[in-house]
Amino acid sequence: MWTVNADFGQTIFALVNFPQADSNKPKAAKKTLSETLGRLGPLEVRLARGKREVRKAQRLRYDVFYKEGGAIPDARTAFTRRDADRFDKFCDHLIVIDHAAQTKRGKIRPKIVGAYRLMRDDMAKKAGGFYSETEYDVAPLLARHAGKRALELGRSCVLAPYRGKRTIELLWRGLLAYVRAHNIDVMFGCASLHGANPLAHAQALSYLAHYAPVEDAWRVSARDELHTPMRMLARDAFDARKARDALSPLIKGYLRLGARFGDGAVVDRKFNTTDVFVVMPVAEIDARYLEFFGAAPQRRAA
Repeated sequence: MWTVNADFGQTIFALVNFPQADSNKPKAAKKTLSETLGRLGPLEVRLARGKREVRKAQRLRYDVFYKEGGAIPDARTAFTRRDADRFDKFCDHLIVIDHAAQTKRGKIRPKIVGAYRLMRDDMAKKAGGFYSETEYDVAPLLARHAGKRALELGRSCVLAPYRGKRTIELLWRGLLAYVRAHNIDVMFGCASLHGANPLAHAQALSYLAHYAPVEDAWRVSARDELHTPMRMLARDAFDARKARDALSPLIKGYLRLGARFGDGAVVDRKFNTTDVFVVMPVAEIDARYLEFFGAAPQRRAA
C-alpha cells in the first residue's frame, strides 16, 4: 500500500521537469547502503539500522495510516500503536530522519519523518511471497520475467508537517540508490485511493483502465475473489481530462513518470482504501528523473 497525499504527488510533478539526460539506465551506486544515501539540511535518508529504528518507522506508519487515514486497527495494533505485519522482518526500511526535530520541551531529538518499505524478490522468497500477492496474482508476471530483479514498494508515508519537496526528494534519492545498488529491473506495488467504495472512484478507475493499462508483458490481475472491474465507464462516457484531474496527485505523479496499472481494483476495508496495482519498469522511467535523483546526494537546505 502506498499512501496518497497531495503534497507527495505535487512534489513529483515539480521534480520531473529537468533538462534531458543522455541515458535512462541508472548508474552504478558508488555508496554502500549502510551509509547515508542523501542529506538536505537536517534531513537524512538511509536504511533503518536495527529493530529499534524499524519500530519507529512502524509507529510513523500507525500515525499516518490509522490516526490520520482512518484505517481500522486490530487489538495488537491498537495496543502497540505500531503498523506491523509479518512481512516487515524480511524487508529493508528506507527512512528519512530529521536531526533537528525537537521535543515539546525544546530538546533536540532526531525523529523518523518518512519511510518506504522495500522488498526484493529474494526477500519475498523467504517471506513466502510479496505483500501485494495478498491482493494480486503477481506470479505470472514474475514467471514471464524470471531473469529480472523485482522490487516491491510499500507502506510509504510522510509525517504531515514534512510533506514538502525536500522530504520527498530524499525518499526518491534513497530509493534510486537502492535500485542501482541491487540492479533492480522493475518496481511495483499497490497504490491506494482513499475510501472503500470503488463506485466513488468510477471515473478514476475507468481512466486508468482505458488510458494507462500495463502492456501484456507486464500484465497483472487482481485475485479472482477480490477483483473489482476498473472499466466501470465506457471510454466515451466520461471526460478524460476531468477524470485525470480527479485522480489523486500521487497517482498522477506516477503516471507522469511512466507507471502503468494492472487489471482490477481491490477494496481494502482494513485500510479504508481502494487499491490499484502499479508497475514501473526501470528502463521505462523518464531518464531525466533517474538522472536528477542520481545526482550528488549531499546538498544544503534551500
